[in-house]
Amino acid sequence: MTALPPLRGKAVDLTGTFARFPVPAGAQLPPYRRRELSLLLFAGLLATAALAAVVLAVNGNITFSVFTYGLGFSALWGLAHLAVRRFAPAADPLLLPMAAALNGLGLVMIYRIDLAKTAAAEKAGRHPPPVAAQLQLVWTLLALVVFVLVLAVIRDHRLLSRYAYTSGLVGLVFLLLPAMPVVGATINGARLWLRVGPFTFQPSELSKIILMIFFAGYLVNKREVLSVVSRSFLGMQFPRARDLGPVIVAWLASLGVLVVEKDLGSSLLFFGMFLVILYVATERASWVVIGLALFMLGAVASYQMFGHVQVRVDGWLHAFEGNRPASTSYQLVQGLFGFAAGGITGTGLGHGSPQRVPFANTDFIVASIGEELGLTGIMAILVIYGLIVMRGLRAGVGARDPFGKMLATGLSASLALQVFVQVGGVMRLIPLTGLTLPFISYGGSSIVSNAAIIALLLRISDSYRRPASSEPAAPLFDPNAVADSPTQVVRTT
Repeated sequence: MTALPPLRGKAVDLTGTFARFPVPAGAQLPPYRRRELSLLLFAGLLATAALAAVVLAVNGNITFSVFTYGLGFSALWGLAHLAVRRFAPAADPLLLPMAAALNGLGLVMIYRIDLAKTAAAEKAGRHPPPVAAQLQLVWTLLALVVFVLVLAVIRDHRLLSRYAYTSGLVGLVFLLLPAMPVVGATINGARLWLRVGPFTFQPSELSKIILMIFFAGYLVNKREVLSVVSRSFLGMQFPRARDLGPVIVAWLASLGVLVVEKDLGSSLLFFGMFLVILYVATERASWVVIGLALFMLGAVASYQMFGHVQVRVDGWLHAFEGNRPASTSYQLVQGLFGFAAGGITGTGLGHGSPQRVPFANTDFIVASIGEELGLTGIMAILVIYGLIVMRGLRAGVGARDPFGKMLATGLSASLALQVFVQVGGVMRLIPLTGLTLPFISYGGSSIVSNAAIIALLLRISDSYRRPASSEPAAPLFDPNAVADSPTQVVRTT
């Protein structure tokens, strides 16, 4: 069987590169940095072993080039490790290795899907589709460059709070750019892309970070006002009506994304991000109730008004009825069949049929993984995501400034929401949204933005883990600004 071009490459000489990030004279590598390096080596071995399993299953033998590519992958993330040692020496030691492990599995799975698509095309007498794994490797290199730049440029995350309102304006501009007639491009029914020559970019991936900076900076200044109690109902304390403006604006903006760009996933993600960080800032469950009520109102209105939302919802609720398994629900049904074929332990890497699912390397890569790695592999990946979110929240808890607390919490929540929405859609828990799986799905915009998120979380964790700093952690909001009585109104100046 003729497959993709064989893996070829030369071993990477890192002598000059390592010299650029020297360890200070007389300094010893701290235990947590040694732990990070060990976990990165394990992530490299895991990716190499997975690639070897795919090549062995498809070609029947393992070439030395597999180990060369494994060495190159380990070298890329080793450079990221050196950047952390140089620019954030006290940062969390687990975030980087877990992101590397997900990225390695994603690259291997994209390569596996490329092989399957090529074999199916040749069997049917069609021209093989373009490969994606090599381009994804280039995007990984660019993502690590962005990762290093974020660490090198942003030496103190608190400086970002000065540009909170500017970030809000830039984030909204990035959201609106795909709607422009010249640069905007519609792909798979959603107008989310900017097209510059042969390249496409999804600005919403970057805007979620920029808007999170705005949300965190805005709520640092307004959290006391938003925490004021107006009245109590069913044991919950509700804010004043005049303070509902921010959540109404966020709700309308998310509906605007849904209307203009026809993207249900980004709309849900942005509103969910704002709602989470608003709850963290005020510690008022009433904001969650108000947000959920607005979400349900918007969901019902969207279903009644927009045809593409009706198609998504009907395909989700009635996936196996009528001719939907062969039409509007074909992608969802094939993904569920892939999960069923994988069972508990999977068919094994290289032994499944992931090419049967449309968009197997982007929206439905979870189904491809579930088929070949089974429920065991899916659960292991979800555990890694859970650990990344947990360590991000830990950085938020330990931050010594309210802005850092809310920024770390919001970024971690955005990762958690994106994983839930993406995996939940493929598993038919919620309607399909079209979001990518962080670090695993094919897509340059996604991996670059998520690498920047990891860099920001490392920067925040470095700020409170430094041994030389004795500054106590700041409270998230002033308890004295909250009314003692459920019906008392506290006015702030």
